[in-house]
Amino acid sequence: MNPEEDSARGLFQIEGYLLWSAEIEDIRRQAARFTEQLPWLTTAQREDVERVYATDRAAASRAMLIRISDRVTELRGEYSERYRQLRARCVTAAVVAVGAASGTCTAVSLLAR
Repeated sequence: MNPEEDSARGLFQIEGYLLWSAEIEDIRRQAARFTEQLPWLTTAQREDVERVYATDRAAASRAMLIRISDRVTELRGEYSERYRQLRARCVTAAVVAVGAASGTCTAVSLLAR
């Protein structure tokens, strides 16, 4: 492996960890706000509701991230294929244009003789 690739991979992993940690912290804040709306809960009940709420929201966030990741992978494949096709068309058009220009130049020089 290339050290630059290793560094980039490490940075992506750190970024992912920090983003997920921020998401979990936001989920915990939302759980606390949710239980604040239920003043009749005991402390133990409040903790249980917050734990269940946070677990459910974390699972939903994880599922959403997996769906997004899968879609990004699909799109990367689709766009890579489209790029390959476009590149092939551009190369073909360039070869045809060079061939036509070369043929025109040849024809003009033969006619000029």
